[in-house]
Amino acid sequence: MTMRYTSLCLFLVFSTAVCQLVVAQEKILSLENTLDIVRKYHPVAKQSVLLVDMAEANLQSSRGAFDPSFYTRNEKKTFDGKNYFNYSNPELKIPTWFGINVKAGLENNQGGSINPELTPNKSTYLGVSFPVLKGLLLDQRRAALQQSKLMVQMNKQEQLLVLNDLLFDAAEVYWRWVAAYQIHEVLSSAVIFNQKRFEFVKLAFVSGDRAAIDTTEALSQLQTIQTIQSQAWLELQKQRLLLSNFMWNENAEAYELADEIVPDPSWNMVNIVNYPKPLLDESISQASLAHPKLLSLGVKQRVLEVDKRLKFQSLLPSLDLKYNFLNEGYSTNKLFAQPLLENNYKFGLQFGMPLFQREARGDYRAAKIRITDLDYTQQQTRTQIINKVKASYNELLATQNQVLLYQGNVQNQQLLLKAEETKFSIGESSMFLVNTRETKLLESQQKLAELKAKFFKSILAIQWSAGQIR
Repeated sequence: MTMRYTSLCLFLVFSTAVCQLVVAQEKILSLENTLDIVRKYHPVAKQSVLLVDMAEANLQSSRGAFDPSFYTRNEKKTFDGKNYFNYSNPELKIPTWFGINVKAGLENNQGGSINPELTPNKSTYLGVSFPVLKGLLLDQRRAALQQSKLMVQMNKQEQLLVLNDLLFDAAEVYWRWVAAYQIHEVLSSAVIFNQKRFEFVKLAFVSGDRAAIDTTEALSQLQTIQTIQSQAWLELQKQRLLLSNFMWNENAEAYELADEIVPDPSWNMVNIVNYPKPLLDESISQASLAHPKLLSLGVKQRVLEVDKRLKFQSLLPSLDLKYNFLNEGYSTNKLFAQPLLENNYKFGLQFGMPLFQREARGDYRAAKIRITDLDYTQQQTRTQIINKVKASYNELLATQNQVLLYQGNVQNQQLLLKAEETKFSIGESSMFLVNTRETKLLESQQKLAELKAKFFKSILAIQWSAGQIR
């Protein structure tokens, strides 16, 4: 029996080498490759870019409020051979950032019944209009442009937040797939081992070295492991399909991971003790200063500040001034040749103020309340993010300790199984005890695979909590 078990061990070594060669011939998918595919081709990643594109489109629209505009008015009336009026008035309007509106135009008013307010014949004018009180420092146009610029920044942070969540979801599924693959490999090796052992035990029974019950025990163990392996295969297919949800190509077409694609095996050879881990203080600092959610709330606060300043303008009375330089004919040589308020000018002033200011006071108060409400939201969000980083870090430390414990447990279970097999080979043990030891070993190996995958996922969980997965 000793020689037979030696032959069995040699067979297992050879099988392991063959498996490694097969893996080398298969297509390997690493976590970096997976995340790169998600960044480039996943629809949600592309949709997140649209957030910024939409904000930039709105910004362009807001800038349109400051575009120069050209108007022309041509109106003519004749009746019964009489020319009542013939108006021609091309005009250029130029709004400016400082609230001053500039306009210039030509007039040609002809006819016997023209409006008395209009200057007959040809004339030119250059005018300005601007608010003196309400709207002097900020008006609706300028507020909308400032807020649109801020919305571009805010949507960029929202894009990073979406990408952070998407990449972490993909990484989480990837490590579940890795664990399922590793467990299936362990059980597949165990099935091969038990098939050979069952054959050896049958030969031993035929030669009279073992009782018939040992063949039953060996067969029962083989069937049990085959059942578990079948369930592991099902779980592997499930995780493979879940990971396929994140797999897209450059043509925006989803594709399913083929069976020959396997995880990068290098993770299983990592020394968990010396593996570099994020520093807690550094992760908390990054989360406090650069988490997309906090930065987005910070930009939103600036948007509300602009709104508050605009609402404050509503508390002021409106006083608008208008002034036009006038000149006869289409020549502009004498446009500025005389004092402003002496001759050839048009001047206007408009004043207005609601008596109770209830609407303006209510809007201004609501703007301040929204800022206060956002302050509370920022404080709560910052606390939640920091605590999430701490929780992820604690999970990482606990998982690392569990991995180390299970690595020792697996080694001990292997020694116990080897000792039990040695005793069985010399007739001092039973197939039942060997099966019991092997079952314990398989359970420990499966748990170790799950914990290792959880360890690497926990490292990414810290980065995700800090909002730093890009």
